[in-house]
Amino acid sequence: MNAHLTPEQQIHPKDFSWSFWFTLPLYPFGIRRTIRKEVVKDTIWTFDQLQGIFYVVVPIRMTVVKLDEGGLFVYTPVAPTPECIRLVNELVVEHGDVKYIILPTISGLEHKVFVGPFARRFPNAQVFVAPSQWSFPLNLPLGWLGLPSKRTSLLPEDSSRTPFANQFDYAILGPIDLGLGKFAEVAFFHKRSHTLLVTDSVVSVPEEPPEIVQLDPYPLLFHAKDNVSDNIADNQDNRRKGWQRISLLAFYFRPSVLEVRGWDQVFRNALKAQDRSRKAYFGLFPFKWNSDWKRSFDALRGDGRLFVAPILQTLILNRAPRATIDWAKRVASWDFHRIIPCHFDSPIEAHPHQFCQAFSFLEQPPSVSVDVFKSSSYPLPEEDFKLLRELDQGLNKLGIIPPAKEQV
Repeated sequence: MNAHLTPEQQIHPKDFSWSFWFTLPLYPFGIRRTIRKEVVKDTIWTFDQLQGIFYVVVPIRMTVVKLDEGGLFVYTPVAPTPECIRLVNELVVEHGDVKYIILPTISGLEHKVFVGPFARRFPNAQVFVAPSQWSFPLNLPLGWLGLPSKRTSLLPEDSSRTPFANQFDYAILGPIDLGLGKFAEVAFFHKRSHTLLVTDSVVSVPEEPPEIVQLDPYPLLFHAKDNVSDNIADNQDNRRKGWQRISLLAFYFRPSVLEVRGWDQVFRNALKAQDRSRKAYFGLFPFKWNSDWKRSFDALRGDGRLFVAPILQTLILNRAPRATIDWAKRVASWDFHRIIPCHFDSPIEAHPHQFCQAFSFLEQPPSVSVDVFKSSSYPLPEEDFKLLRELDQGLNKLGIIPPAKEQV
């Protein structure tokens, strides 16, 4: 796999511009770099960009697959910046036009917001979206959300009814009722390359910061600080430290190894900051990491295993455990050798039984069963779930989300 990023692209900031950043104002706002990597030679490419809040930055990924008859299949578009479109068009010249664009989620605004603008750059492409789409605060028609209504269709429950059925199978999870909204995800299996494409359902966390995150190391160095007055050198050790802390914040919001300081202390400490610029949030740094913080990251990462993100475990998939396990078993019936998620590490060398194991948190504790879900469970540390459990209980008590269902 070779990254595609030329020196010429690094000196033209307009190539990275995303004019509609205000529709979802996440860092890095109107500047979006793109890295293209070839995953399977002349067959599969990933396009990584960056997004985050308060410098908690993680990759967001589009996957492009070459169709057997020529042309391209696009799974979860990213921001169609000039650079991104140029990188796609390089593939178009060699392999044919974009034929199909897939939106495999109904609640992920960070994915949905790019589909319409991306589709307008490829006016001959058919757009397929997960069924049961919705929007908040008003449930608007897809055309009102920027998707091209005349060439947008819902993915049918029966995957054999699609024009790409000879090359892809897919399975729809959901919709799962979450009170104010719904959750769904569509996993796609590319048969020829034995590759599984997923959106948010499973992830794996790399030890080192991904390449897209290292293009601008400022967020990594920001979170490598132990105190607001620290002057952090830009080296790989500090980049790694910042990335591992970012991963904990992204998954747990407030892991057990993190103390969030009171605002009175935060404001007093800001006066001691070496950098009180707007870029440095005026010296505000509310984090205090315990000396043994890395143990939480090591437990999260494990040996690079697949797992389900804690927020999905505590607030979403436990609302439909039986449906989720049935979906996971259907996905595991495919003979895939690698998984490409939309976030964190990619590609992940993994097999169906490892995919099933990621959902073992939905099963009752092992007894005499030898079910694949129970045979090799990797639970995450319960103490790191404290804030998410509190959110779950509070939202349920207020009637905003339905209660979790019994494990199966």
